[in-house]
Amino acid sequence: MAFNIAAQQSAQYLQPATPPPTPPASGYALPFSAGAYEDRLDDIRRTEYPQLFDSSTLDSGVEPRLKTVFLDHAGSTISSASHIRAVASELLTQIPANPHSRHVESQWTQRRIDHARDRLLEFLGTTAEQYAVVFTANATAAIRLAAEITPLTSDGEFCYTRESHTSIVGVRNLVAERGVKPRPMEFDKIDAVVAPGCGRGTSLLAYTAQCNFSGQRFPLDVADRIAKLYKSDENAAVGHAPWWVLVDAAARAASSPLELNKYKAGPDFVALSMYKIFGAPTGLGALLIRRSSVPYLCPKGYFGGGTVAGLAFDRQWQVYRSDIESRLEDGTLNFQDILSLHHALDAHSRIYGSIHSVASHTQSIVRYALQAMRELRHRNGLPVCEIYGHRDNAQFGPTIAFNVKDRGARHIGYAEVDRLATMTGISLRSGRFCNPGAAQKWLQLSASELMQHSSLGFVCGDDHDLIDGKPVGALRVSFGAMSNEHDIDVLIAFLRQQFCDYSLAKDAVAELSKSPGHAAQSSSSDNSIQARVERVVIYPVKSCHGWTVPPNMSWRITRHGLRYDRSFVIMRENSTVPMQQKQYPKMALIRPRIDEQKSTLVLEAQGYSPLEISLRPEDLRLEATESQICGDRIQAVRVRSDHISSWLSSVLSVSCYLACEPRLLASDTAEPPDGFAGKSFANEAQILVVTHESARQVEKWVAEDSASSANTQMTRISPMQYRPNVIVRSQGVGLPAIKPFEELNWSSVSIGKSKFAVAGPCRRCQMISVDQDSAQKLKEPYATLARRMRVDGKVVFGIYLNLADKHHLTLHDIPGIRSGALIDISSG
Repeated sequence: MAFNIAAQQSAQYLQPATPPPTPPASGYALPFSAGAYEDRLDDIRRTEYPQLFDSSTLDSGVEPRLKTVFLDHAGSTISSASHIRAVASELLTQIPANPHSRHVESQWTQRRIDHARDRLLEFLGTTAEQYAVVFTANATAAIRLAAEITPLTSDGEFCYTRESHTSIVGVRNLVAERGVKPRPMEFDKIDAVVAPGCGRGTSLLAYTAQCNFSGQRFPLDVADRIAKLYKSDENAAVGHAPWWVLVDAAARAASSPLELNKYKAGPDFVALSMYKIFGAPTGLGALLIRRSSVPYLCPKGYFGGGTVAGLAFDRQWQVYRSDIESRLEDGTLNFQDILSLHHALDAHSRIYGSIHSVASHTQSIVRYALQAMRELRHRNGLPVCEIYGHRDNAQFGPTIAFNVKDRGARHIGYAEVDRLATMTGISLRSGRFCNPGAAQKWLQLSASELMQHSSLGFVCGDDHDLIDGKPVGALRVSFGAMSNEHDIDVLIAFLRQQFCDYSLAKDAVAELSKSPGHAAQSSSSDNSIQARVERVVIYPVKSCHGWTVPPNMSWRITRHGLRYDRSFVIMRENSTVPMQQKQYPKMALIRPRIDEQKSTLVLEAQGYSPLEISLRPEDLRLEATESQICGDRIQAVRVRSDHISSWLSSVLSVSCYLACEPRLLASDTAEPPDGFAGKSFANEAQILVVTHESARQVEKWVAEDSASSANTQMTRISPMQYRPNVIVRSQGVGLPAIKPFEELNWSSVSIGKSKFAVAGPCRRCQMISVDQDSAQKLKEPYATLARRMRVDGKVVFGIYLNLADKHHLTLHDIPGIRSGALIDISSG
């Protein structure tokens, strides 16, 4: 199929805020192999993977509309409908039982477990004569078990290659307890490291069959090469070479036949996860152990139920079971997931024929994607995508790691790209993918840099995607058996629309002023303008609904912002990170109000009695805890109240409690407490300001895009959607008006007699697309802002203010703020 998808075709499958533009015809076709299942793929996707589609369009008689473009198969692939239905049917007609019992159901379950081992080995291209299957919770558990039973000696080594997953790297701590030295290494140095005479003890070599960062594949014949090196009469008496080999095949087994029977020696251990291959079951992994290696395994330490044939309570005596599977599988197996494995294998065979067909298909898909991404260029000829790997004649699986660059070859933050993709309905992965070695290699990050980033509070998975302009992670798209060319077409259209010819150096405000219908910004000689406060809003509980201060009331400003603003947070049990509306949208339905006369906070939610909470710290039963806001650790205290916790947990359907910073409540203090950061539980600064004019401009953009795309999503977007503390608007007719987004150029603001410095723009996330009245997750206004208003690659809206000279003022020097107050604005 040629790479030429029409815009209306994209809209037919997937409806982002604006349908992706038409990718250019590039004249290449998807090189499918004869005999594969591509001619049935559309039907397969509709019938076996209905979760990809809008359910209302599946039986409508027209082409179903995609709900999501799923491009994270290296994370976990998608389970098929026939697999899930077969599991449900079996559970409703049979009684799976604990295999340690002896009744009929137990014996039936045991037979199914034994058969599952044989079928899995057949799928992997080997037999029970060569390998034993030990079921584990996942590939990580399999890797740990392999390390524990390898007969390492203190003069041996644990070697692991650069592309190893974190689960392999973590073995270094485990073996260090046995006095074994860890050695990180490059894969191409293996032969030199394992050569006879280079080591003295028994060592373990671990490597990945397919890098989960770049997709690079590595040969499975390492154990055979080691066996040949040590094949001599002298070493034959020993029975096993001094090097043991562990292969992490979790990423590779989903899209490539392992064909373990091809190898005369073969790896001692192979680790797998079933959900990587079949989508489900998710709680099942396996460690394959080569039968010839079993006699040399290290004796077990811990033993659990079902692993011993004899045991004395009051004497250090136990006899392990003779078969290696029972000896190593502590406790009751996850027998329902093992039964599910049968149906996963059945469905995979019925749908795709064989893993060879899947391999052929996914290789074709990744070549198609690579060519499309490489052809995606800015008008100046520079590439949009910086692709890591897929070169130098190395073999790669269906995984592509990349970052996006602007037209000046500057990196655009991957976290921002990930957010935009999510809003468009594209599911991909961002970060370092639990692969430190490959990330350091491709991103050119040194260990000292990573250690420095950590000392600054940056952690893997946070929003710090660029440090000094350099990416500390990447984006990853990966393909599975059911991926098709249209998935890639939508990805390319998204990248083209959002990033082609985009420049991080572009001034978004200046660009807006040049566009038709927008007058130039104020040309006042003193670069100042007057406006007024339209509304004052506080959020007593972070991420819950806001409370509008009555128009006739002046609200106190303290050194940490508006009084009571974000003084409370809701925390999940056993978590240090406050709950946020973007993960728990129902928080928007909790409506607070302040009763100044009673000095109480009242929380209301439909269907629940109002909850009254004292704002006097001395009235609350408090217990110290810790909270983390945007990477900053903040000391908070738990409000110990079963009634409050029960009310919040019931409303939000999650076990949680209320926490506060009591010093924020005691705001009559003349001086800030020692060690106090000077702000509330707000993310970055004290007060967030948005302008009515900017909000109105976004509303117009959304309406325009909706009209052009037949998008029926509501286009009325209130300034309250941006969760501001202060809404500002132009003073009136005949006076200089605020232009949309000119606030991004303000340097200082005076509200009444209070003076504020502009701390910078507010970086936005998907939370602004949670409707504050219904708690429904929408695409707007974030999707439109992402296309129209990015500064330094970040989506922004509104500005942060900090009180100027707050340390030189007493509390009584700081006046309040009220609706209608005049504002003097200075531009930098």
